[in-house]
This record gives sequence, structure tokens and C-alpha cells, in this order.
Amino acid sequence: MRAVFALSLVAALAGCSTMEKMNPVNWFSSAPKVKPAELEAISSSATLATLWQASVGSAGGYVLTPAVVGSSVYAAAQDGTLARFDNGGQAWRINAGQPISGGVGADGRLVVVATAKGEVLAFDSTGKALWKGRVTSEVLAAPQIAGDLVLVRSGDNRIFGLDAADGKRKWVYQRSTPALSLRSNVSVTVAGKAALAGFPGGKLVAIALNNGAAIWEATVAMPKGATELERVSDVTSAPVVAGREVCAAAYQGRIACFDLATGNHLWSRDMSSAAGVDVDARNIYVTDEKGAVHALDRANGATVWKQDKLFMRQVSRPVALANHVAVGDYQGVVHLLRRDNGSFAARYNTDSSGIAAEPQRLERGFLMQTRNGGLYALSPN
Repeated sequence: MRAVFALSLVAALAGCSTMEKMNPVNWFSSAPKVKPAELEAISSSATLATLWQASVGSAGGYVLTPAVVGSSVYAAAQDGTLARFDNGGQAWRINAGQPISGGVGADGRLVVVATAKGEVLAFDSTGKALWKGRVTSEVLAAPQIAGDLVLVRSGDNRIFGLDAADGKRKWVYQRSTPALSLRSNVSVTVAGKAALAGFPGGKLVAIALNNGAAIWEATVAMPKGATELERVSDVTSAPVVAGREVCAAAYQGRIACFDLATGNHLWSRDMSSAAGVDVDARNIYVTDEKGAVHALDRANGATVWKQDKLFMRQVSRPVALANHVAVGDYQGVVHLLRRDNGSFAARYNTDSSGIAAEPQRLERGFLMQTRNGGLYALSPN
């Protein structure tokens, strides 16, 4: 998940209870304040083979993360395009009838996207329109589907449980929001009978799928600093679940892991991240705010390795593979790192428009979607 680094003022004036209206801010629209690192030549120890390549259309000012279900990929563009690709071949392409602002949620029977007006649009697996729902504000995150429930996170930090059959609201979870927070496309993670969601102020909450009640609440990071800006400590990426643990990272805060059942704190360490984390059997991988990729020991958070040669290149969330870790950057370059030591194993150039959407695992590799809508299914060899 990639946070859009614009700050939304929420209830800044006394008596104000609504979020200030803001247009989407393009992560790549302005030059970096600090010059990004130039890429150095690498000695490749692997290759990135193209499994298939396609295009869905530009994301515009949004981050439109695709959904992967088996061998099918569902992807969207800002202009309302929604398409399904089976093993890279286009199965269908439709127009939703209005611009799309939130990425795609899918489970093989239902495909869901959302708009800046808070409308939720559902289709079946053939692209046939099923229903329309509504939430209270713009949707920047990809909806998630959990059985008979569609989970939608709105820009005012409410999480809605909608009936997957007709889009009617079953429940809504909401909490107070700090005066200043990052405007992000963070979604939720489904784990068993709960939805896990991070919030502004550094909180991680487990929400019961049956009624929307909080099961437990944990603190990823505590806001600190003299000014409101310094005190921004938001969880702007989806938490990851590994076995009995759930881990999350906060911007200007920490990365922390908790017991999935109880929310009890297991370990944490100071590290600022807006891009997010991934996990495998041995390590947790995190991209920090300066573009460094870290591997941390799952048991205690100790550093295993750090790859810092992507300084300020707006590096994506890592995706852990069998023997490698993959990330993308603001120039659309995919970097493959060795899992054992973090050294560069291979590079792959996409369409140069930049990668903001979260990388997605495939059955034989991983998927990157660029800002111009290029879909690249890649496999390390």
C-alpha cells in the first residue's frame, strides 16, 4: 500500500466534524525534495522472465491495486475501465460507467471497485453489473471480500461491512481521527473471522466480521513530537498475517508484531514506513520512508540485512518470494533482491511511469501494475 503524502486536515477548527475536501494527490506529480539515488550497475545472479504483459489504462491520481484470484487478474483504471486477464489473456473488459478511485477486490465470484463519490460497484466474474452501494466519503482503498461480506474503507477512516448479495450496509466501524493524518489508500486484511485495520495515531484494530465490533486494539506507534506534523504516526499500509502473528508498520513510528488472537505485543522497533511490510517463514521485510529495504528476524525484529541503495526512489512494499524479495520504484524499475543478504539479483524495466500499487503474488511469480496501467507478470529464475 502506498500512502499519498498529502496531509488531510480533519476537524481542525472547533465544531468541524467533516474531512476537508481534497483532490487526489499524485505521488509522482512533483520532484523529490531530495535527489533520488542513481542506479548503479549490478552483477546479476538471477533473471526476471516476463510471464505475460498487458495494459488496463492509467490510474491517474489514484493508486489502483489489482486483485489476483488463482490464474485470473482483475485490474482497473481511473476512467472506469475494469478488466479480467486469465493467464495474461484478456477475458473481458468493461467500463464501470464512472471514474474509479479504489483498487479491485475479487474472490472469483464477485469483483468490487469504488469511486471518489463513495459509491461501491459490484460485478460478477464475467463483468456483469450486480449492485451499487454507498459509503460516507471517497474510497481510495481496494475493497476486500470475506465470504458474504464486502469490506470497504472510506476516506474518513470508517470501515463498512456490506452484504455481498446486494450491497446493503450490515455494520460500520469508526473511531476518532487525529487532527492531522496522511491521506492513504490503505485497505484491510482479512484473517479468519476478523478484519485487521491500521489507523491514524498508530493503532491496529481487529474487527469482528459478524457485527463490526472491536475484538482488540493494539498500539503500533505512539505519536510524538512538538507539532501536529511531527506527531503524525499513521498505519498507512495493510497489516500482514503469518501464522499466529500480525505485523504492521507506522509512518514516523515503529514496526511491531502482535499475537493474532489477543493483540498482545510481541516485539517492536523504531522504523518509519508508509509503503508497508511482507513476511515469509523466516523474516519480515519492510521498506522505510527513505527507500531502504530491511529484512528483520520474525522472532525478535533484529536486523538480518539492509539494502540502502534505493535512497528516496519511492520504493514499493516488498513482496517475499521463494529465494528473493521484489520491490518497484518511481521510475518503474523492478528490483529483485536476494533473500539471504539483500544484494541485487536482477532488474526489470517496465514502462517508466512508476509503481505505486502493491505488488501481488502470482502462482509462479508476482505482478506489478504501473501508474500508466501496465501489467507485468514476472517470474524470477
